[in-house]
Amino acid sequence: MSGPELLTVAEMSEADRLTIGSGVASSTLMDNAGSAVADAVDANYPVASVLVLCGPGNNGGDGFAAAAHLRKRGYDVRVSCLVEPASLEGDAAEMARRWRGPVLPFTPDILEGATLIIDAVFGAGLSRPLDGPVAEMARAANARSCPTLAVDVPSGMHGDTGRPLDGKNGLCFLAERTVTFFRKKPGHVLLPGRFLCGTTDVADIAIPEWVLNIIRPRAFENGVAQWRAEFPRLRPDAHKYQRGHAILMSGPIHATGAARLAARGALRVGAGLVSVASPPDAIAVNAAQLTAIMVKPFDGPTGLSALLADKRFNAAAIGPGCGVGARTQDLVAAILASSAAAVLDADALTSFAEDPNALFRQLRETCVLTPHEGEFERLFPGLLEDRSSRLAAAREAARLAGCVVLLKGPDTIIASSDGRAAINANAPPWLATAGAGDVLTGMIAGLMAQGMGPFEGASAAAWLHGEAANRFGLGLVAEDIPEQLPAVLKAMMADGTESSARRR
Repeated sequence: MSGPELLTVAEMSEADRLTIGSGVASSTLMDNAGSAVADAVDANYPVASVLVLCGPGNNGGDGFAAAAHLRKRGYDVRVSCLVEPASLEGDAAEMARRWRGPVLPFTPDILEGATLIIDAVFGAGLSRPLDGPVAEMARAANARSCPTLAVDVPSGMHGDTGRPLDGKNGLCFLAERTVTFFRKKPGHVLLPGRFLCGTTDVADIAIPEWVLNIIRPRAFENGVAQWRAEFPRLRPDAHKYQRGHAILMSGPIHATGAARLAARGALRVGAGLVSVASPPDAIAVNAAQLTAIMVKPFDGPTGLSALLADKRFNAAAIGPGCGVGARTQDLVAAILASSAAAVLDADALTSFAEDPNALFRQLRETCVLTPHEGEFERLFPGLLEDRSSRLAAAREAARLAGCVVLLKGPDTIIASSDGRAAINANAPPWLATAGAGDVLTGMIAGLMAQGMGPFEGASAAAWLHGEAANRFGLGLVAEDIPEQLPAVLKAMMADGTESSARRR
């Protein structure tokens, strides 16, 4: 079973090199890749009439190997190659010789009659947009109703970014399923790559696990395996004071709901105690709505500093419903001057849009920033446009801020200032609902109150948040998310490795 590590195109090349250097023949890796593609056809398209489209390099060699394996298994297989097979070199030439069948011209008319197209034209490291006959073939294949199975990545998509190399038109093969090898690449998980690849299967082709000890990848697909060791475990003699005390800042009387949503998330994820810090005008409305969650009055930044002088408040969150302006800046400063781990969201971030460095100077490693793309752009102007992917942008933002940055979205990125990054891929579309981000903020605070580090706590919260939404289904509103957490946590503690999004 593939681990959570994501290998860049360069890192995957290094994995191949190390494997070959250890004595595994490169032709064996290619033949194993072809066999894995044939296995995917067996499992998902058992009566297919298969057309294999091969390119001029190793990806094409994988395609020839797959065609040979499929023919041996009794499939109706045809092969087309972008170049003359005689021009192929190395292992690709050897696999083409093993095919021992006709090689058809690379023209769209050969698509006729196929019930499955295997795209083995270009691999993950392609650096230029599709053009000429390949572009024509991609358009024709995408227009047909029969499925495409991509080898490694859909041709025309870069494995590191998940983006089509033709940025203007977004042209690449559209796959229903993709077979990749040893580990996924970031592009399999980032958007739009996740959709362009369809379902991605990871095949074992005899690359040994020890290569990861040398490569030391820094990107991961977010999941239980990444942070299970740090997840809070209850001892039989535990009491609530050992499970931390999270405090969430309320906005004024007309904007209190967001803090209560966050507080509910913190409580349901396991914090022993949770309080809402309330300005004077909002005490009555907060007190009327809360039971297990306590209300702690404070008046302005000085009052908040006095409140946080009690070191039992070991995690604090601010932003949802707080309002944008100098007052929120001062409240943020009070939190960051305390010893509490801190989560900054929404208005707490936008309040520093005019001078992000004023915020960055106060941040510390025990902080988590949780912007959506608009808030991210205000704090880190131009990064999303300048960097090759959201992953690259989030990593640079974490470096600039000196703390963990969680960039929200359907492919939420959690990036640490030390270069680690996780891509969260289990969030369903119905999670895009008002208040969902507030609950996530509280969940992060609740996990850090229990002792999780900021990177692990933010990663765990993002995954649990997505799982809760998956468990509820359509019609989800933010209030539903915390109430799904007991069942999600129970399932995670039982086995914890499989996303309900993948089980559907």
